[in-house]
Amino acid sequence: MLFGNDLLNNSALNDSTPAKLSADQLISIFNDLFADSVNTRLEGGGEEPIYLPADDTCDYHRLIFRSDYISSALHEISHWCIAGKQRRQVVDFGYWYNPDGRTAAQQRTFEQVEVKPQAMEWIFSVAANHPFNISADNLSADIGASEDFINLVVQQAEGWCTSPMPARAAAFTRALAESFGAQPFSTHHYRKSLV
Repeated sequence: MLFGNDLLNNSALNDSTPAKLSADQLISIFNDLFADSVNTRLEGGGEEPIYLPADDTCDYHRLIFRSDYISSALHEISHWCIAGKQRRQVVDFGYWYNPDGRTAAQQRTFEQVEVKPQAMEWIFSVAANHPFNISADNLSADIGASEDFINLVVQQAEGWCTSPMPARAAAFTRALAESFGAQPFSTHHYRKSLV
């Protein structure tokens, strides 16, 4: 279930109507930064998001996001920015994934590994003036994002406002912010109180 309220949705923070990020724009920004430097390209149109390292059939790494969904792309980019060099040699970075319908224990494990990617996705979303919702990604089990998880995501996003993000994430955030005139490293974007 999506945890969505105006306190977590950065679009409520903008006084004027910002330019809307398109999938083509996002692809262009990402590929301009990373196609040559790390041989990785962002591609839309996938049935499901997936990361595919270069192999005999394709000589570059592909980060594929679902359909033309901006949030899917930003989330996959956040995982890519966190993954180290060895993980970027493995399909989907070698991460496990329990599909929708996780138990409460599986959900806690999911939340532990999703704090940094979701905080990073939030910063990317602010930089691109794109809405963001913390996601428990467990609709059929009707288990929403826990209060602890939400607080950890907020703390991580605020932390990256004062401490360096991973280099690829920082470069991507700066490129988005330059394109959209945003100030993503201001902590006021990430402050909230739980209702």
